[in-house]
Amino acid sequence: MHAPPAYTAETEGVVVRVRPSYLAAQSDPAAGRWVWAYQIEIVNLTGSPVQLVARRWTITDAYGHVEEVRGQGVVGEQPVIEAGDSYSYASGCPLGAPSGSMVGAYYMTDVDGRMFEAAIPAFSLDVPDTRRTLN
Repeated sequence: MHAPPAYTAETEGVVVRVRPSYLAAQSDPAAGRWVWAYQIEIVNLTGSPVQLVARRWTITDAYGHVEEVRGQGVVGEQPVIEAGDSYSYASGCPLGAPSGSMVGAYYMTDVDGRMFEAAIPAFSLDVPDTRRTLN
């Protein structure tokens, strides 16, 4: 078994890494339900604390269905990430198709109260051992 690929983006010294994985045991393809988990790591390289206050996701499935998700914090928290430290959490996403993608941003504030968006890299959600052609 190998580790899933990591997708990485850096914005203004905030690094976001995502590792998605397919959850076969929670999926039911016969019923049109495929489920993925994703592990997120946010690393603060800015030199001062930052706080994650909100998130925005765009989730697209292979059939072209697009869902926008916005909310406060992540997994019920609005973490403060100290300089040189990181914050990790896991979440999941069900789709009505065997593949899709996610992309988004975290809304962060710095010690001066300035808000900025830290990019969440686009990442694919694919059932293992299937091939998908991107145009």
